[in-house]
Amino acid sequence: MADDKREVDKTPGADNPAVNGKSEALSSASMNEAQHEEHEERGGVVAGKARQGMFGISGSGDTSGFGGLRLPAHVAAPSERPFGGWFDEVADELLAAIHERGLPADTVQQITVDRGEITFYLRRENLVEVARILRDDPALRFELCSSVSGVDYGVDAPQRLHSVYHLTSMTYRRRIRLEVAVDVDDAHIPSVVAVYPTADWQEREAWDMFGIVYDGHPGLTRILMPDDWDGHPQRKDYPLGGIPVEYKGAEIPPPDQRRSYS
Repeated sequence: MADDKREVDKTPGADNPAVNGKSEALSSASMNEAQHEEHEERGGVVAGKARQGMFGISGSGDTSGFGGLRLPAHVAAPSERPFGGWFDEVADELLAAIHERGLPADTVQQITVDRGEITFYLRRENLVEVARILRDDPALRFELCSSVSGVDYGVDAPQRLHSVYHLTSMTYRRRIRLEVAVDVDDAHIPSVVAVYPTADWQEREAWDMFGIVYDGHPGLTRILMPDDWDGHPQRKDYPLGGIPVEYKGAEIPPPDQRRSYS
């Protein structure tokens, strides 16, 4: 690692109370509306609630199987220190660099270690500067943005649109995730193309499929769908569509009508 190690307060959430897993690590399913508001005010992302079913399917007439699906809250609770392995080192270096550059203390809303990956939830206003820190800081050196993707957690989820960035350090052979959550009515996120040119076509794809607007992108146009296509096909509220199919004398309805029987 770099020789110019910074002296960093290792106390969980020393500069950012949102990183302190002990104060925020409520079960997302048990949070009520007031707790969600408090969670957001303190710098955390909105976790949402545990969900059941998918695509609006419910009741005994379900023939798809989606009605029995059980889904956890779409944002895992903040993790407690120590994160384990090199995760603590990267988190400390990043938080120290953010502090040195005078960025707001709540730039990193939440740090979560889940399924062997570390995720930094960021406020969109500081995304580009944090990406530049991660790329250029000698102790971090995440030189490659290998993926930018979108996620839609459905109409019932707060901050339902997420933009996810997978960064790779070829110097230290490490991978981390960045995540930015926005509301569907204000789906604007700064483009990181100026920092990671590989994000050019990836941001175009996320815009095409999910309608996330990457402000400052050099050419935010459709890349998979025709230019005149209406809507964003991977949003959860996008109609499934389809046409009826006749099979052995029976007419099978399109998918968006194939949900119940009487």
